[in-house]
Amino acid sequence: VLAFAPEDARRLAETVFEESARLINEITAIARDDNIRYAQDELDTAVERLKTAREALTAFRARSQIADPTADIQGQMGVLTSLQQQLAEALIAHDILTENTQAGDPRIPVAEQRIRVIEARIAEERKKFGDESAESADYATLIADYERLSVDREFAEEAYTSALAAYYAALAESRRQSRYLAAHIRPTLAETAEYPRREVMLALLGGGLVLIWSLMALVYYSIRDRR
Repeated sequence: VLAFAPEDARRLAETVFEESARLINEITAIARDDNIRYAQDELDTAVERLKTAREALTAFRARSQIADPTADIQGQMGVLTSLQQQLAEALIAHDILTENTQAGDPRIPVAEQRIRVIEARIAEERKKFGDESAESADYATLIADYERLSVDREFAEEAYTSALAAYYAALAESRRQSRYLAAHIRPTLAETAEYPRREVMLALLGGGLVLIWSLMALVYYSIRDRR
């Protein structure tokens, strides 16, 4: 820094250093604020996505009156399996009865009626897996809708977790200063003046005067010779 006094030069250097540090801090603060704002926007988007996914799943459960179609269909399959076992037992009992009794035995119609009732119940249970009506959708559609909504909710939860972690990371980053201005040489007070360089200025002035005198002499002699 060049100035008329050492104190002025040091004061100017310190002012430049302080302003440079302030500018760097300001740029860093803007970058931190941008990171926090972007993280907050991502978090807000993830929250809305998760809220929408959960509301859609809740609406599906309210509409279908089924909390988990997978668990419900497993229960229905258990009922169907039990009925098939009962049908097999009833058929075996009927065969044993027909082989060991006369044709007019009153137990045979009872056994046949039991078989028909079980078969009818099995048919009714199977209809629930493929019957599409206005009152209730079939289980294949219900399961497809439920799985789609469950996947959407899981994806929204993972996105929310990631966005929340990024937001907290941005907050933690904003609490610590990551950029500093380090002076290689601190502003100090000059011990001796480097300027003005009187010898150099005198030499340049003398050289200039000699050059001007030479030019004027050349011009003078040139004019005199022409006369």
